[in-house]
Amino acid sequence: MSKTVKDIVRSFYETDFVNNIDALSEYLHPDIELQWVSSFGFSKKKFDEIRTIFSDIAQSFETLTCEITQLISENNKVSVQYTYYGNPIEVPNKELTIAHFMAIWEVKDEKLYKGYQISQHGDNAPQNV
Repeated sequence: MSKTVKDIVRSFYETDFVNNIDALSEYLHPDIELQWVSSFGFSKKKFDEIRTIFSDIAQSFETLTCEITQLISENNKVSVQYTYYGNPIEVPNKELTIAHFMAIWEVKDEKLYKGYQISQHGDNAPQNV
């Protein structure tokens, strides 16, 4: 039985890419395109650029965990609201809120194919945790 699009997206965000960067190939379509609006402005990311982002995170954090707060699917699209937390290498006993995200993913061939994402720097304000 094949996974639902919701299961695919949930599994992607639950994967430990800090310790297994090669797992990105299991989840990201080779022709992936992520349109991302962040505090740095608008950017488009392809597979190799997304891999570089996770590689950079792996060099800075001992752990990276994702807390999904909303996950909604319709047909082959999934909307997900989530927050990434990490323990920096310099202070491994302190977990930091890295960033808050909202994304919409189109799934194709059981992989994340087209993404539209917005993010903001993490904070621990009561409305954000």
